[in-house]
Amino acid sequence: MNVIIVHGSNSSEEDARKGKPENKRHWMPWIKKNLEKEDIDVSNKLYPKDWNPNYTDWKKEFEKNRIDQNTVLVGHSTGCAFLLRWLGEKKRKVGKLILVAPAVLPSEKWEFINDLLNFEINRDIRDFVKKITVFVSNNDSKEILKSVEVISELFSIAPVKLLNRGHFTLEDMKKEEFPELLCKILE
Repeated sequence: MNVIIVHGSNSSEEDARKGKPENKRHWMPWIKKNLEKEDIDVSNKLYPKDWNPNYTDWKKEFEKNRIDQNTVLVGHSTGCAFLLRWLGEKKRKVGKLILVAPAVLPSEKWEFINDLLNFEINRDIRDFVKKITVFVSNNDSKEILKSVEVISELFSIAPVKLLNRGHFTLEDMKKEEFPELLCKILE
């Protein structure tokens, strides 16, 4: 098994340059460290211009990873949209797809990420992904809650609902640990 984590986006270049890079924030370093303790290969790359993500640029970077039927893909926020779009286009068999607070529906609020969101989710993804899991918090934005509803209906799955985790960011969760996600990756 190998795990590929695709981070989300910042709202501006200024926000992206504050503090740690997006792939080193929130729960991602903790997950990577704990998976590596299990001798699992983890890719947690920083994708280009996360404040203005371009699907083609992200795809070039993403496809440098080893991706096979044992791969676990983990996306956060707009990283989920990227993974759904890529899987829908490439139709690659993977072990698991885990979506954390997926942002997949175009929105005026999120114009800066609409390049990633400009696609229709391919319902056939269900045929080449062994297991799909979606994490959502009761207190995330209405756009995320709607995205989860659409994904859940499309793939006939029940999301994993956690309380008061917001958008699964360090600011919302108040901790880096995300044991529920670790369990879903390892199960």
